[in-house]
Amino acid sequence: MSGHNKWSTIKHKKEKTDAQRGKIFTKIGREIAIAVREGGSADPAVNSRLKDVVAKAKAANMPNDNIMRSIKKAAGDGEGANFKEVSYEGYGPAGVALIVEVVTDNLNRSSSEVRHLFDKYGGSMGANGNVSWMFERKGIIEIDNSKGLDEDELMMLALDAGAEDVEVGEESAVVYTDPSDFTMVRDNLEKAGCTFISADRGMVPKNTVEVTDPEAVEKVRRIIDVLDDYDDTQNVFHNAILPEEEEEDD
Repeated sequence: MSGHNKWSTIKHKKEKTDAQRGKIFTKIGREIAIAVREGGSADPAVNSRLKDVVAKAKAANMPNDNIMRSIKKAAGDGEGANFKEVSYEGYGPAGVALIVEVVTDNLNRSSSEVRHLFDKYGGSMGANGNVSWMFERKGIIEIDNSKGLDEDELMMLALDAGAEDVEVGEESAVVYTDPSDFTMVRDNLEKAGCTFISADRGMVPKNTVEVTDPEAVEKVRRIIDVLDDYDDTQNVFHNAILPEEEEEDD
Protein backbone atom coordinates (compact mmCIF):
# COMPACT_ATOMS: atom_id res chain seq x y z
CA MET A 1 0.00 0.00 0.00
CA SER A 2 3.00 2.31 -0.15
CA GLY A 3 3.15 5.47 -2.22
CA HIS A 4 -0.20 6.89 -1.15
CA ASN A 5 -2.28 7.41 1.95
CA LYS A 6 -5.79 6.12 1.36
CA TRP A 7 -6.69 6.45 5.03
CA SER A 8 -6.34 10.23 4.83
CA THR A 9 -9.16 10.32 2.26
CA ILE A 10 -11.37 7.99 4.31
CA LYS A 11 -10.70 9.38 7.77
CA HIS A 12 -13.11 12.14 8.70
CA LYS A 13 -11.17 15.32 9.36
CA LYS A 14 -12.72 18.34 11.06
CA GLU A 15 -11.42 21.73 12.03
CA LYS A 16 -9.74 21.67 15.41
CA THR A 17 -11.68 24.56 16.88
CA ASP A 18 -11.86 25.00 20.64
CA ALA A 19 -15.41 23.63 20.62
CA GLN A 20 -14.36 20.60 18.59
CA ARG A 21 -11.37 19.95 20.86
CA GLY A 22 -13.73 20.10 23.84
CA LYS A 23 -15.95 17.45 22.25
CA ILE A 24 -12.95 15.23 21.52
CA PHE A 25 -11.76 15.55 25.11
CA THR A 26 -15.26 14.69 26.39
CA LYS A 27 -15.29 11.54 24.24
CA ILE A 28 -11.85 10.53 25.46
CA GLY A 29 -12.99 11.18 29.04
CA ARG A 30 -15.78 8.63 28.55
CA GLU A 31 -13.27 6.13 27.19
CA ILE A 32 -11.08 6.69 30.23
CA ALA A 33 -14.06 6.06 32.52
CA ILE A 34 -14.90 2.79 30.76
CA ALA A 35 -11.25 1.73 30.69
CA VAL A 36 -10.95 2.24 34.46
CA ARG A 37 -14.14 0.24 35.00
CA GLU A 38 -13.30 -2.58 32.60
CA GLY A 39 -9.61 -2.77 33.51
CA GLY A 40 -10.24 -2.64 37.25
CA SER A 41 -7.44 -0.16 37.87
CA ALA A 42 -6.68 3.55 37.54
CA ASP A 43 -3.01 2.78 36.88
CA PRO A 44 -2.11 2.68 33.16
CA ALA A 45 0.94 0.57 34.01
CA VAL A 46 -1.30 -2.37 34.93
CA ASN A 47 -4.44 -1.49 32.94
CA SER A 48 -3.58 -1.97 29.25
CA ARG A 49 -6.88 -0.54 28.02
CA LEU A 50 -6.35 2.60 30.06
CA LYS A 51 -2.78 2.80 28.76
CA ASP A 52 -4.13 2.76 25.19
CA VAL A 53 -6.68 5.50 25.92
CA VAL A 54 -4.06 7.69 27.61
CA ALA A 55 -1.85 7.32 24.52
CA LYS A 56 -4.82 8.30 22.35
CA ALA A 57 -5.43 11.32 24.58
CA LYS A 58 -1.82 12.44 24.25
CA ALA A 59 -1.93 12.04 20.45
CA ALA A 60 -5.02 14.31 20.49
CA ASN A 61 -3.05 16.89 22.53
CA MET A 62 -5.28 16.48 25.56
CA PRO A 63 -3.49 18.22 28.47
CA ASN A 64 -2.02 15.94 31.14
CA ASP A 65 -4.08 17.74 33.80
CA ASN A 66 -7.28 16.82 31.94
CA ILE A 67 -6.16 13.21 31.59
CA MET A 68 -5.32 12.88 35.29
CA ARG A 69 -8.59 14.57 36.31
CA SER A 70 -10.58 12.12 34.16
CA ILE A 71 -8.75 9.13 35.65
CA LYS A 72 -9.22 10.35 39.23
CA LYS A 73 -12.89 11.12 38.62
CA ALA A 74 -13.51 7.67 37.15
CA ALA A 75 -11.69 5.99 40.03
CA GLY A 76 -13.26 8.17 42.70
CA ASP A 77 -16.97 8.26 41.87
CA GLY A 78 -17.30 5.27 39.58
CA GLU A 79 -18.07 7.39 36.55
CA GLY A 80 -18.69 5.07 33.64
CA ALA A 81 -20.54 2.48 35.70
CA ASN A 82 -23.71 3.03 33.67
CA PHE A 83 -22.08 3.54 30.29
CA LYS A 84 -22.60 0.93 27.59
CA GLU A 85 -20.69 0.60 24.31
CA VAL A 86 -22.79 -0.16 21.24
CA SER A 87 -22.44 0.09 17.46
CA TYR A 88 -25.09 1.03 14.91
CA GLU A 89 -24.77 0.20 11.23
CA GLY A 90 -26.39 1.28 8.02
CA TYR A 91 -26.09 2.93 4.65
CA GLY A 92 -25.81 6.59 3.79
CA PRO A 93 -26.34 8.42 0.49
CA ALA A 94 -24.57 6.95 -2.57
CA GLY A 95 -24.55 3.49 -0.96
CA VAL A 96 -21.85 4.43 1.53
CA ALA A 97 -21.54 2.00 4.46
CA LEU A 98 -21.52 3.58 7.93
CA ILE A 99 -20.67 2.28 11.40
CA VAL A 100 -21.40 4.52 14.39
CA GLU A 101 -19.77 3.59 17.69
CA VAL A 102 -21.64 5.01 20.68
CA VAL A 103 -21.12 5.21 24.43
CA THR A 104 -24.42 5.75 26.22
CA ASP A 105 -26.23 5.43 29.53
CA ASN A 106 -29.56 4.96 27.70
CA LEU A 107 -29.60 2.42 24.86
CA ASN A 108 -33.21 3.11 23.86
CA ARG A 109 -32.57 6.85 23.52
CA SER A 110 -29.38 6.40 21.50
CA SER A 111 -30.91 3.81 19.18
CA SER A 112 -33.90 6.03 18.47
CA GLU A 113 -31.84 9.19 17.94
CA VAL A 114 -29.20 7.57 15.71
CA ARG A 115 -31.96 5.98 13.60
CA HIS A 116 -33.60 9.41 13.28
CA LEU A 117 -30.32 10.93 12.04
CA PHE A 118 -29.88 8.16 9.46
CA ASP A 119 -33.44 8.70 8.19
CA LYS A 120 -33.28 12.51 8.21
CA TYR A 121 -30.06 12.73 6.21
CA GLY A 122 -30.75 10.24 3.45
CA GLY A 123 -29.57 7.01 5.03
CA SER A 124 -31.08 3.89 6.54
CA MET A 125 -30.02 2.14 9.74
CA GLY A 126 -29.96 -1.65 9.65
CA ALA A 127 -29.41 -4.54 12.02
CA ASN A 128 -26.06 -5.52 13.52
CA GLY A 129 -23.93 -7.14 10.84
CA ASN A 130 -25.63 -5.17 8.09
CA VAL A 131 -22.38 -3.53 6.93
CA SER A 132 -19.74 -4.55 9.47
CA TRP A 133 -18.76 -7.51 7.28
CA MET A 134 -17.31 -4.91 4.87
CA PHE A 135 -14.82 -3.75 7.51
CA GLU A 136 -11.93 -5.18 9.53
CA ARG A 137 -10.96 -4.01 13.01
CA LYS A 138 -7.35 -2.87 13.02
CA GLY A 139 -4.95 -0.87 15.08
CA ILE A 140 -4.45 2.41 13.18
CA ILE A 141 -1.47 4.62 13.97
CA GLU A 142 -0.92 7.80 11.98
CA ILE A 143 2.66 9.05 12.16
CA ASP A 144 3.72 12.62 11.44
CA ASN A 145 6.00 12.60 8.42
CA SER A 146 6.19 16.35 7.80
CA LYS A 147 9.98 16.06 7.83
CA GLY A 148 9.75 13.82 4.78
CA LEU A 149 11.47 10.67 6.02
CA ASP A 150 12.47 8.17 3.36
CA GLU A 151 9.54 5.93 2.38
CA ASP A 152 11.53 2.70 2.57
CA GLU A 153 12.95 3.70 5.93
CA LEU A 154 9.47 4.42 7.29
CA MET A 155 8.14 1.12 5.98
CA MET A 156 10.98 -0.87 7.51
CA LEU A 157 10.61 0.99 10.82
CA ALA A 158 6.90 0.12 11.02
CA LEU A 159 7.30 -3.48 9.91
CA ASP A 160 10.16 -4.02 12.35
CA ALA A 161 7.85 -2.67 15.08
CA GLY A 162 5.37 -5.46 14.28
CA ALA A 163 2.98 -3.69 11.88
CA GLU A 164 0.95 -5.55 9.26
CA ASP A 165 0.95 -2.85 6.61
CA VAL A 166 1.91 0.76 5.96
CA GLU A 167 0.59 3.56 3.75
CA VAL A 168 3.03 6.40 3.21
CA GLY A 169 1.70 9.82 2.21
CA GLU A 170 3.37 13.17 1.70
CA GLU A 171 3.06 14.36 5.31
CA SER A 172 2.01 11.27 7.22
CA ALA A 173 2.26 7.51 7.26
CA VAL A 174 -0.53 5.22 8.44
CA VAL A 175 0.50 2.01 10.17
CA TYR A 176 -1.99 -0.87 10.41
CA THR A 177 -1.70 -3.56 13.06
CA ASP A 178 -3.58 -6.59 14.26
CA PRO A 179 -5.76 -5.27 17.12
CA SER A 180 -3.98 -7.51 19.62
CA ASP A 181 -0.59 -6.11 18.54
CA PHE A 182 -1.65 -2.46 18.64
CA THR A 183 -0.14 -1.58 22.03
CA MET A 184 3.16 -3.31 21.27
CA VAL A 185 3.54 -1.64 17.86
CA ARG A 186 2.62 1.79 19.20
CA ASP A 187 5.12 1.43 22.05
CA ASN A 188 7.85 0.30 19.65
CA LEU A 189 7.21 3.25 17.33
CA GLU A 190 7.20 5.65 20.27
CA LYS A 191 10.57 4.27 21.42
CA ALA A 192 11.86 4.79 17.87
CA GLY A 193 11.06 8.49 18.18
CA CYS A 194 7.89 8.68 16.08
CA THR A 195 5.40 11.51 16.62
CA PHE A 196 1.77 10.37 16.47
CA ILE A 197 -1.06 12.30 14.85
CA SER A 198 -3.51 9.68 16.11
CA ALA A 199 -3.36 6.19 17.57
CA ASP A 200 -6.43 4.01 18.10
CA ARG A 201 -8.20 0.84 17.07
CA GLY A 202 -10.79 1.31 14.35
CA MET A 203 -12.73 -0.17 11.47
CA VAL A 204 -10.93 -0.24 8.12
CA PRO A 205 -13.05 -0.86 4.99
CA LYS A 206 -12.18 -3.88 2.87
CA ASN A 207 -13.71 -2.17 -0.17
CA THR A 208 -14.37 1.50 -0.79
CA VAL A 209 -16.97 3.54 -2.66
CA GLU A 210 -15.65 6.52 -4.59
CA VAL A 211 -18.12 9.41 -4.51
CA THR A 212 -17.54 12.13 -7.11
CA ASP A 213 -20.93 13.71 -7.86
CA PRO A 214 -20.85 17.07 -6.01
CA GLU A 215 -24.39 16.74 -4.66
CA ALA A 216 -23.75 13.20 -3.41
CA VAL A 217 -20.42 14.26 -1.88
CA GLU A 218 -22.18 17.01 0.06
CA LYS A 219 -24.88 14.60 1.30
CA VAL A 220 -22.32 12.00 2.40
CA ARG A 221 -20.25 14.61 4.24
CA ARG A 222 -23.40 15.94 5.89
CA ILE A 223 -24.57 12.59 7.29
CA ILE A 224 -21.06 11.81 8.55
CA ASP A 225 -20.93 15.22 10.24
CA VAL A 226 -24.29 14.93 11.99
CA LEU A 227 -23.60 11.37 13.18
CA ASP A 228 -20.17 12.44 14.43
CA ASP A 229 -21.64 15.48 16.21
CA TYR A 230 -24.25 13.40 18.05
CA ASP A 231 -23.48 13.68 21.76
CA ASP A 232 -23.14 9.92 22.42
CA THR A 233 -20.99 9.17 19.35
CA GLN A 234 -17.40 8.05 19.89
CA ASN A 235 -16.45 7.18 16.30
CA VAL A 236 -17.93 7.14 12.82
CA PHE A 237 -16.39 4.81 10.24
CA HIS A 238 -17.31 4.73 6.55
CA ASN A 239 -16.07 3.34 3.27
CA ALA A 240 -16.37 6.46 1.11
CA ILE A 241 -13.51 7.93 -0.86
CA LEU A 242 -14.36 11.63 -1.03
CA PRO A 243 -12.57 14.46 -2.82
CA GLU A 244 -10.10 16.36 -0.65
CA GLU A 245 -11.74 19.38 0.94
CA GLU A 246 -10.09 22.66 0.07
CA GLU A 247 -8.73 24.51 3.05
CA GLU A 248 -10.31 27.89 3.60
CA ASP A 249 -8.16 30.89 4.42
CA ASP A 250 -8.79 32.55 7.76
